[in-house]
Amino acid sequence: MLGRYPVDPPVVLAPMAGITNVAYRRLCAEQGAGVYTCEMVMTRALIERNPKTTRMIAFGETERPRSLQLYGVDPVTVRKAVEMIVAEDLADHVDMNFGCSVPKVTRKGGGSALPYKRRLFGQIVSAAVEAAAPSGIPVTVKMRKGIDDDHLTFVEAGLRAQDAGATWVALHARTAAQRYSGAADWESIAALKQALDIPVLGNGDIWEASDALRMVDETGCDGVVVGRGCLGRPWLFRDLESAFTARRDGGSGEVRPVLPTLREVAAMMARHAALLVDWYAGAGAPVPEGRTLRPERRRNISAEEHGCADFRKHVAWYLKGFSVGGEQRRALAMVSSLAELEDGLARLDLDQRFPTGILGQPRGRTNTPAKVHLPDGWLADPDDDTVPAAAEVEHSGG
Repeated sequence: MLGRYPVDPPVVLAPMAGITNVAYRRLCAEQGAGVYTCEMVMTRALIERNPKTTRMIAFGETERPRSLQLYGVDPVTVRKAVEMIVAEDLADHVDMNFGCSVPKVTRKGGGSALPYKRRLFGQIVSAAVEAAAPSGIPVTVKMRKGIDDDHLTFVEAGLRAQDAGATWVALHARTAAQRYSGAADWESIAALKQALDIPVLGNGDIWEASDALRMVDETGCDGVVVGRGCLGRPWLFRDLESAFTARRDGGSGEVRPVLPTLREVAAMMARHAALLVDWYAGAGAPVPEGRTLRPERRRNISAEEHGCADFRKHVAWYLKGFSVGGEQRRALAMVSSLAELEDGLARLDLDQRFPTGILGQPRGRTNTPAKVHLPDGWLADPDDDTVPAAAEVEHSGG
């Protein structure tokens, strides 16, 4: 259970910057049950009612539970943010982000750098839990193994989160230094599960529903968090629901993945783009990251143009493995209207079967390990609970 909401199947969509907006969450939820978390938002931006942040935390009318992920480094600010969520009924679930590994965040002591400061970490989780308690809103924690292999924090952080009253802990089984490289260390998920009494969710390298079942079998974790594996494949949640339902009902555990034809994929692409356009039209959604337009130019761009521009980054993920020429791919990645997208999709060889050779392969971001940028002297004293100066930078990711 997540507060008063059952989590069946035990599947959570990981917050992803620029991805898990209202439109994408709805698209995925139409495929299968689970918890669908919004993009990460900053606690300070929330309490200051930053217009972009206010729009980011909008939920669809049918979204339940409304799952909101917060990023904060100051226990006082975190408490105020959760009190605001409670007072204004903004969400049904609060997840705390301690997994972001981008330099802009870690060099300020936030994200995956913060659990190293164990007292400050505990204070932040406690502040969120205490502020949420009057309404019964559950608070969960998402984190990585640690800063690097020499500074692993996940077991102690998990215990502190448990002592603070967290409902569950989700572990992305990589260090901050790994970023999205190499293989996730599922043994660390098993170690955390053995150490804690509260539920533990596993995250990392779930590309197919069979991976999710295997993670549960190998680690004993209570559920899974899916991020990059669903990019360009929202129907993965249908596979996950079928797999966990069959396991619960005593089935063999054999997983038969959904293998849509390119025609069916094209229909999903068109639906995704249309949902994005509706979101921009109805909710005044924020301009996509990287689009630094002059105010007068921004006013002259329609919701349809914004929605299609936001959709472009998904094209390569949807078409991965299909026989689609480079010129056609480029054209689809440049569409500015739904009609243009529909016309481009109609020109494809839509009778192609799903390219099974890509099953089980990584999707989305892949990169190499890198040094973690930290504040000066950050590693000197793990018991120092001083709030890092200017730590609440405007960034999101997990």
